[in-house]
Amino acid sequence: MAEVHYRDASRVFPGSTPVRAVDALNLQVADGEFLVLVGPSGSGKSTALRMLAGLEDVDEGTISVGGRDVTDIPARDRDIAMVFQSYALYPHMNVADNMGFALKLRRRPRTEITERVAEAARLLDLTPYLDRRPAALSGGQRQRVAMGRAIVREPAVFLMDEPLSNLDAQLRVETRANITALQTKLSTTTLYVTHDQVEAMTMGHRVAVLREGRLQQCDTPRALYDRPANTFVAGFIGSPAMNLLTVPISPYGAELGGLTVPLTRASHRSRLILGVRPEALRLVDITDPGMLMTVELVEELGADAYVYGRARLGATTERIVVRTPGSRTPSYGQQVRVGLNQPHTVHLFDPDTGERVNP
Repeated sequence: MAEVHYRDASRVFPGSTPVRAVDALNLQVADGEFLVLVGPSGSGKSTALRMLAGLEDVDEGTISVGGRDVTDIPARDRDIAMVFQSYALYPHMNVADNMGFALKLRRRPRTEITERVAEAARLLDLTPYLDRRPAALSGGQRQRVAMGRAIVREPAVFLMDEPLSNLDAQLRVETRANITALQTKLSTTTLYVTHDQVEAMTMGHRVAVLREGRLQQCDTPRALYDRPANTFVAGFIGSPAMNLLTVPISPYGAELGGLTVPLTRASHRSRLILGVRPEALRLVDITDPGMLMTVELVEELGADAYVYGRARLGATTERIVVRTPGSRTPSYGQQVRVGLNQPHTVHLFDPDTGERVNP
C-alpha cells in the first residue's frame, strides 16, 4: 500500500510576518491514484509536494506514506521518486547511465540495473537512445529520461513538479498522454503539480485546487466543473473561465440584464453572484429577451468561437464570455443580445463569502 495522507500539514516560512505557504492541509491520496495539485503561482502546490518529498520541513501536522509517518524521516528513506521541471540530467552520462544512476548508488547488481533500465526504456520508447547523451535529445525525450530514472527505482510514490512546463504546446499534449497511460500501466501512486487547469482536468483521477496555501476543493474533474465549491474554483476551473456576475434578486429570481432566472433557493437575498459557463449562454435575435452586450473580442477556434464583451447588469458593467458556433460570429464593436441556453446549469454563490449557495 502506498496511500499518502496529509494531516493538518503546514509549512510556515519565518520572517517579520510569517508566511503559511501550506496551511493545515488535509488530503488523502489512495493507493494507485493519480492526484493533481493545481492552483495559481504562490498557492502552495509545489511546497506541498516538496514537503512530501522531504525537501521542505513540515512545521505543523504530519504526512504519512503507506501508513508510515514520514514527517521526520530523511528524504532518501521515504521511497519516493521525483521528476522535476528542469529534467536534472547528468550531461556527461548517456541515457542508460542517467536512468540507472540511483540504482548504482544503492550498489544494486549490474545485471539488475541493466534489466530495469531496459524495461523502463521499453515503456518510454527510449530503447534507441540509450547510448546518447542528453545534449543529443529533444526536450520531450529528456523529460522521458527523467521519468525513466524515477521508474527504475520502483518507488512507492511518484512526484512530478510541473514536468511539462519547458515543452512546446504540441509536445506537451503528447507527453501528457504518455504520462497518463504510463501511470495507468504502472498503477503507482502519483502526485502531479501544475498551474495549467486544462492539464489538471485531463490527467488526474482527482484534482485538488489550492489557493494561498489552503485546499479549496478536491474532487473528480467532472465534479469540479459541474459543482465548484466557491467562486475561486468556479473561476479557475474551465477555459474560458465561468462568468461570475453579481446580480440583484427580485421576487421572481435573479435579474440578469433583460433576463430573469428563476431561483428555487436563496430568493430572500438582495443579491447573489451568478455563475454561468460560456456554453450555457447563446446569441439570440436582437429583439429577443436577453442581455445587451458590446463585442470586444472574438476568438475563432474553427467549429466554435468565444465572444467576449461587456453588458450592463443593473448599476454595473460586467465582462461576459459566450461560446457560439464558428459559422455565426459577430464583429468587434457590434451590439448583440445574449440569452440563457441552459437555465438549470447556473451556479449561485454568496457575494460575501464566495461559497456555493445552490445544492
